Amino acid sequence: MATFAKSAFNTASYAAFRPVYPELLYKFVLQYHRGPKRLCVDLGCGPGIVTRKLSKQFDKTIGIDPSGGMIRQAREGAQQDSFRDIEFWEGSAETGTVAIDAGSVDLVVAAQAAHWFDQAKLWPEMQRIVRPGGTLAFWGYKDHVFVDYPHATEVMQRYAYDLHPDKLGSYWPQPGRSILQDQLRAIKAPEEDWEHIDRELYEPDTKGPYSGEGKNLMAYELTVGSCKSYVRTWSSYHGWAEAHPDAVARDKGGKGDIMDEMFDEIAKKDKIFRDDSFPVNVEWGSAVIRARKRGGPPPSE
Repeated sequence: MATFAKSAFNTASYAAFRPVYPELLYKFVLQYHRGPKRLCVDLGCGPGIVTRKLSKQFDKTIGIDPSGGMIRQAREGAQQDSFRDIEFWEGSAETGTVAIDAGSVDLVVAAQAAHWFDQAKLWPEMQRIVRPGGTLAFWGYKDHVFVDYPHATEVMQRYAYDLHPDKLGSYWPQPGRSILQDQLRAIKAPEEDWEHIDRELYEPDTKGPYSGEGKNLMAYELTVGSCKSYVRTWSSYHGWAEAHPDAVARDKGGKGDIMDEMFDEIAKKDKIFRDDSFPVNVEWGSAVIRARKRGGPPPSE
C-alpha cells in the first residue's frame, strides 16, 4: 500500500503503536488449521509482528511486504529474539510469492493488509501456492471505539471521516479503507477452490466492554497517550500531515496538529482525555476470514 511504502513513513512508530493481536485471535486461526505446519506465509507483513509470532508454530515462516522500510523493520525485530527459520521478502501479495513452490504452503495469512490486495491477481496465486487442505486466514480491524465514552467515539468518527481538507476523511486511500470499514465483505475466496469458508465479525458498541455484536477478538486497555500515538499511525493522518507540513504535534514541540485538535474537542466533555496517563477501554470492529483449499483429506470423525 503506497502510504506505508513511502520513505517518509515512520515504520518504527507503526511497529510500536499498532495494536498487538491477542492470543485469542491466533488461537482462533490455529484451531481451524489441519495438517502439517511446515510453511507459513504472511502477506503484507508490515513490521513482521504476525510473522514472528507464527514462526513459533511453523518450521519455516516467510513475511512479504511491498515496503522496503517495513521489511527492514521486520528484519531488525527478528534479530532481537531467537526464532526458527524465518525470512522477510520485499514484494507484493500478488507477485511476491513467485519463488514459492506450488502446493507447499500450509497456512497463508494477511493481517490488516488484505483490503489493499488486487483480488483478481491474488486468488490464482493463492490457489497455486497453498497445499490441498491448507488454510487461508485474512483478518483486519477498522476504527477503534472508546466503549465507555460515546462522545469521544462520536468526535473521533467525525474527525476521521469528515471530507473537509482540514479533517482526515479525504486522506484515506481508497478503495482499501472502504473495504476495511465494511469488514472485508468484498474479499471472497472463490468457492471452486476453497471450502469451509467462514467469517467472524465484531461490531463494538459504546455501552461498555464487550457490549457489541459478534466475537470480540480485539480489545485492550490503553492510556490516552497511547491512543494518541496510535491514531498518528493511520494512513489518513500521514496524508493529512503531508498536506499540512507546518502543523506539528505538541509532543514534537509544535503548536498542535489534527490529533491534538481532535483530543481537545473530546476533552471538552470527557475531561479524562486531558490526562495522557489515564487508562481507557478500547475495542476494534474486526473481521476474520478462514478458508481451506479444496482437495484435502476429509475431516476426521
